[in-house]
Amino acid sequence: MPHRRARPPPLPRAPGVTDATVLLDGVVPDADAMEELGRALGRQLRGGDLVVLTGPLGAGKTTLTRGVGEGMGVRGQVASPTFVLARTHPREGGAPLVHVDAYRLSGADELDDLDLDFEGSVVVVEWGAGLLDGVAEQWLDVVVERRLGGGDVDEPGGDELGGDEPRHVTATGHGPRWASLVLPGGPAAG
Repeated sequence: MPHRRARPPPLPRAPGVTDATVLLDGVVPDADAMEELGRALGRQLRGGDLVVLTGPLGAGKTTLTRGVGEGMGVRGQVASPTFVLARTHPREGGAPLVHVDAYRLSGADELDDLDLDFEGSVVVVEWGAGLLDGVAEQWLDVVVERRLGGGDVDEPGGDELGGDEPRHVTATGHGPRWASLVLPGGPAAG
C-alpha cells in the first residue's frame, strides 16, 4: 500500500472568486450514452485527477464509471465497490483507476482512513460530495439526476422509476486542469 498522505489545507480563495467551468449541462438519453460519456471522460483523465459523482441510487454513477474504466483501458470490469468501499483497477502504462463508493461513510475521516493515493491515481468517488474538501486543488463534479415520478427529467419528487430513462448530467470542472476537457454534448464539443 502507498504511504499515508496528509490532506493539504484548503486553498484560500477571494470572496466571490471561482474557477468553476460548466463542461456539460444536458440530457444523456440512456445507459449506453452514459457509458460513452464515461469513455470520453476516461480517455482524457490522468494521474492526480479527482472526479466526484453525485446522484440518487440508480442514477447511473457506476455506469458512468464503468465507461471511465473502459476509456482509460483498465484491466477487468469496473463494478460497484459498495461493500468494499474502494477498488483499484490497474492499467498498463498509466495511473490506475480508484473507484470509491462513499455511501456508507459517515465523514471525511473515514474516507481518509481508506488511504487513497490521490496524486498517483485517477480517483472517482461516488457519494463524495462534502467529504473531499481540501483533498485536491482541482476536481470534476458530475451530478447525475434521474427522472422521478414519471415527470420531466429535471423534475424532483415522486416514486423512482426503473429502466433506462434519460438522465440530466451536469459536469463542472474546478480549477484550470479542466479547461481543455471536451465532453460529448458539452459546449466545446460543438
